[in-house]
Amino acid sequence: VGLLPGYSTQSGTFETATKPPTTSFRTVALALVIAVIVLAGGLVGLSGLISRPAPKYVCPPDCGSPPMNRAVEINPRFTSADGAFSVSYPAEGAAYKVSKHDDGVTAVLQAGDGGTMQLFSRPAGGRSAEQIAVDLVNETFPDTMTSYEIPNTMVGYQPGYGLAADLWPQGAMSSSTRMRIIVMVAVKNDLALIAGA
Repeated sequence: VGLLPGYSTQSGTFETATKPPTTSFRTVALALVIAVIVLAGGLVGLSGLISRPAPKYVCPPDCGSPPMNRAVEINPRFTSADGAFSVSYPAEGAAYKVSKHDDGVTAVLQAGDGGTMQLFSRPAGGRSAEQIAVDLVNETFPDTMTSYEIPNTMVGYQPGYGLAADLWPQGAMSSSTRMRIIVMVAVKNDLALIAGA
């Protein structure tokens, strides 16, 4: 046997240590993707089993209730003297001057060009929302021309009828300016709920 520095010169067979098993990147990535897909599918299926579908409404006429819960009330609420209806109205302050009556509320906008909004009720007397709106406009402003009907009008989650009419009042100097009137009416339990501006 000869000796060489750094080399073994002994004859014979030597066993080498076996390599530890390794997993390829492709195998690990595939396992993770499959696990995520199975977990996500299970969670989606579980949520589908425990949740109820949202009710489907054909609106109008069956428009249901507010989407989630009672509406958030940030404005004051007016209730009629007989308790037949209630309505939220703009808070009185710098922008609005509010006056209350037995059958409703009137809010006068005192900023910009101004304007008046009335929220009130009247007995329907067997009339439809459209008849009440037209009668109200003709009685209050007889010289108006209807511009258009408001589609899918809702007053208090109740289907109704709405229209926009134009009025040209004469000024002191014989000049006329167009004034737009909007009326929305809904009838419930033979009581007409009216919003006008």
